[in-house]
Amino acid sequence: MKTRVTPAALLAGVLAAAPVLADEGMWTYDNPPLKQLKAKHGFEPTREWLDKVRLASVRFMDGGSGSFVSPDGLMITNHHVGLGCIQNVSSAEHDFVKTGFYAATREKETACPGYEVNVLVSFEDVTAKVLGAVKAQMSDKDAREARKSAITKIENECNAATGLRCNVVTLYQGGEFQLYRYRKYTDVRLVFAPEQQIAFFGGDPDNFTFPRHDVDICLMRAYENGQPAKPAAYLPFSAAGVADGELVFVSGNPGSTSRLDTVAQLEAQRDVALPLTLDLLKRRLAVLRQYSARGPEQERRAKAQIFGLENGYKAQEGGLGALQDAKAMAGKVEEEKALRAKVAADPALAAATGDPWATIEAAEKKATGRVPESFLVGFGGSRLLGIAGNVVRYVAEVKKPNEQRLEEYIDSNLEPLRNRLYSRAPLYDDLEEVTLANQLGWALEKLGPAHPFVKAALGGKTPADVAKAAVAGTKLKDPEARKALVAGGAAAVEASTDSMIVLARKIDPLAREVRKFMEDEVDASITRAGEKIAQARWKAYGKELMRLKDRHDRDFALGPTHEEVITDLARAILRSYRRLPATLY
Repeated sequence: MKTRVTPAALLAGVLAAAPVLADEGMWTYDNPPLKQLKAKHGFEPTREWLDKVRLASVRFMDGGSGSFVSPDGLMITNHHVGLGCIQNVSSAEHDFVKTGFYAATREKETACPGYEVNVLVSFEDVTAKVLGAVKAQMSDKDAREARKSAITKIENECNAATGLRCNVVTLYQGGEFQLYRYRKYTDVRLVFAPEQQIAFFGGDPDNFTFPRHDVDICLMRAYENGQPAKPAAYLPFSAAGVADGELVFVSGNPGSTSRLDTVAQLEAQRDVALPLTLDLLKRRLAVLRQYSARGPEQERRAKAQIFGLENGYKAQEGGLGALQDAKAMAGKVEEEKALRAKVAADPALAAATGDPWATIEAAEKKATGRVPESFLVGFGGSRLLGIAGNVVRYVAEVKKPNEQRLEEYIDSNLEPLRNRLYSRAPLYDDLEEVTLANQLGWALEKLGPAHPFVKAALGGKTPADVAKAAVAGTKLKDPEARKALVAGGAAAVEASTDSMIVLARKIDPLAREVRKFMEDEVDASITRAGEKIAQARWKAYGKELMRLKDRHDRDFALGPTHEEVITDLARAILRSYRRLPATLY
């Protein structure tokens, strides 16, 4: 049986969308299922093979995976992964989402503002360093601070020594911590994208229906120092495509699952968090659709947001449906009972573990009353307000020692943060007004007029009036204005009369209080209890049965599957890529 990880193979999976069986699951690169693959498929990937696939895989930081497909930095991904770039380089005169984009020469490849692409170049188990900082006698809050301090130190030391993006990734519900080192590319340029009509042929109902008949691809190129990047590995196109029955591996940044969450956590998602999430998405979609109905230019401006929100709504609605399935939840209850029985049957393990399930249940109940605030008290609803919030926090946080900062402002995270903060992606006043007014209106409805956030943000005015004034009185659409405020430091930000900065200054202390409550009173207890459950599960079942960790979205993984059917259309499209102009490579 042949084995492939090629863009053609990955693309065939997208285009042909055959019945896919991934019964081995997804596995991190440090823990590939070598024995299972050899026993079931007669294939045992070598370390060299795994390294090549990993180094050819890329992570788009706005969400999505792809791969290098040439020695000159050309990358392939899904159309929707590139949609933000396609939208940002479009204009009223040139709508590349509608008409498609093709750079006939490298000089015409267009920069994607604010984009970042990562390649996982190495990883290291740092579990002992992270968990070694947590002492048994510490409170949950102190344990959280100790863990955070250890992770911050590891990431910053790695970043200073290597210049790479360094992230400590939590795996297996806190049973293991891996230091992932990424090479980052912040000069990313659009090369080719078909018109969305063919990339999304069949529309939303067909998005996860198979087989699909569309050209769901986007080609970009990574640059370094103004020249096409030279990746350590790439996956060349296969003109022949994939044959029936071939073993196919998919590599990338797989997002997250909830498979290791406790029943109490899943119930909290089902009863509180997911209904709120769907409410938020539904409201935002309704507002954006009303805005789009104003005219073709408004429709163009809102298209990418609508597309992303529709996908998000679909995913969250499906998740809620699964959690409302009595049979599925009964299965999770039985799984938890089985693990707890194994723990109770071992006196030493029982003494070491205690009852972390009860701790998590209590923490989730404590969080329930404040979950709406965690959704609403902050800088949501407007890209301009989000920028203002980042500026206000940036100048305040960088004055503190690293271990005391909010995670996103530690030294190792500042460069990618600035790349996003100073992005030249276009912003539109009328779109900002309606989305901010919608967010403030939802806060008024959910939290009530007497809530401190509502009083601070609205000041007795209507959401629409506040949004209009905030957008009209800001200069933050200009990246140079953002840079000037950051360069001026806390004094410049405190003295600023920019309307969005003023609004962000009012919101910041209230948002910090909600975040501190959730981190100290809820997350700290859940995280520590989760680590105890992970250690108990580790001892009860062993690492072979541990799967990809639930709560992080920064894990690279590899998963095998089978392609049983490749449609004639898919084969034809794959063959056509032999005729791509040489300039693409």
